[in-house]
Amino acid sequence: MKPSDQNPPQAGTTPGSLPQQGSELELSTIQVKQIIHDTIPYLEQFLSSINEQDSCQGVDSGDRSGLAVSHAPADINSTLDQLFSTVVPSGYNTTSPGFMGFFGGGGLPQAAIADLIAGVVNRFTGRWASAPSAVELELSVIRWITQMAGYPATAMGLLTSGGSQSNLIALFTARESYAGKLDMGKARIYVSDQVHFSIRIAAKMCGFPPHAIREVETCALGTMQSSQLHQFIDEDKKKGWQPACIVATAGTFITGAVDDIGAIAAIAQQEQLWLHLDAAYGGFFNLAESGKPILAAMSECDSITLDPHKSLFMPYGTGALLVKDGAKLKHAHDIDADFYGPLQDQGERVDFCSYTFEQSRPWRGLRIWLPLKLHGVAPFQAMLEEKLQLARYAARHLAGIAAIELLAPPTLSVLVFRFYQPGLSHQQLTSLNKRLLETINSRNAVFLMGTQVKGNFGIRLCVLSFRTHLSHVQTALDEIERLAVELRDESSMQAGA
Repeated sequence: MKPSDQNPPQAGTTPGSLPQQGSELELSTIQVKQIIHDTIPYLEQFLSSINEQDSCQGVDSGDRSGLAVSHAPADINSTLDQLFSTVVPSGYNTTSPGFMGFFGGGGLPQAAIADLIAGVVNRFTGRWASAPSAVELELSVIRWITQMAGYPATAMGLLTSGGSQSNLIALFTARESYAGKLDMGKARIYVSDQVHFSIRIAAKMCGFPPHAIREVETCALGTMQSSQLHQFIDEDKKKGWQPACIVATAGTFITGAVDDIGAIAAIAQQEQLWLHLDAAYGGFFNLAESGKPILAAMSECDSITLDPHKSLFMPYGTGALLVKDGAKLKHAHDIDADFYGPLQDQGERVDFCSYTFEQSRPWRGLRIWLPLKLHGVAPFQAMLEEKLQLARYAARHLAGIAAIELLAPPTLSVLVFRFYQPGLSHQQLTSLNKRLLETINSRNAVFLMGTQVKGNFGIRLCVLSFRTHLSHVQTALDEIERLAVELRDESSMQAGA
């Protein structure tokens, strides 16, 4: 029996008479406009109250029992009420100017408008032929980022979901650049002890065994010791290992430290190793006048990870990867699966699917292009310079407080400090600093993070959001100073007793 004979068509079910199902999903333009109209007041209220919102809004901000998907439809207003009363206020408020915890650029609303446009028009940007202008717009953003990094015209890049995806693609490209001559069982990847954990995950996903990672110690400031790196490479070659890749960091998570990129690049060139720079946090500070000298050697790296959702203030989910020799990025990923017609790669006619494993990809370029188009580059440069200066101001202020010790001064816009009182044990200092951090965050004006610097518990302050200015940093400093003096007096009385 033929498959078509198993379920013969029933009378009255010709294509022209099939019932239309789920038609309520096909909104009219009036209905779309109404949903947007109903949503705007909630967004207005949220944005207008940013300065008054808590920087950390807790985990118990409402009843979440009604969040499960239901078969029964709900009206837009009750749904938005639930969203903005229960979901949005829960947890870290990374849009708040007082949020100085992990890396949060604040999320430009202009980029959110771009996302609305991109979602509605729903263009497929994996191939040039499917959306030529959208692809070329995104490519113009990538070209701008490669120029910012000092890369040549032969460079190529991708917009990704973030640093983790970028690091994965970079390590895969590095692996493939050896054209099958790399013995995975003997390969070595050199990283600092401050490297982001996504590098280890990426190495694992690329097929490198755990022992492939060799960790280089960092100095007191958190930067890779290039002399030890060179020593390790020499040792490994003598023992039959195969050095393959070095991963440097421009802006470590804990202290924001930037490795000596120039010194590491010289070693990589001498040893003919791939050099990847994880500049997810720090890379865009190359736009700022006082950031340029710190990142001057970026262009000597073979690949660079950057996160526009950090130091370009975009919404989360906006990453970037640059590869100096764009042909190597394509070689690593190019498979001629002719599902959609012949591949393009001439001038601006680029098929992004030939440069990444990601096929059905969102139109990420629009969310960067629109804010840059509306404002130009200059405000971004000024904003980044402000963050650098604010961090330096905060460091000077904290250094002047008798009860405060700087554990890590800012290289970029991160610094780490702690409460310190002579005569207290390591355990006592840890306990008091955890208490200081908890008290600061409980006031909800600012949000800081705890961390470890060379075995000492410290408090991490990161100035990055486009909404964070001097008044917000000063609020944090005043609170830190007041509480530190209270702790000092309290501990002195306890020691005297």
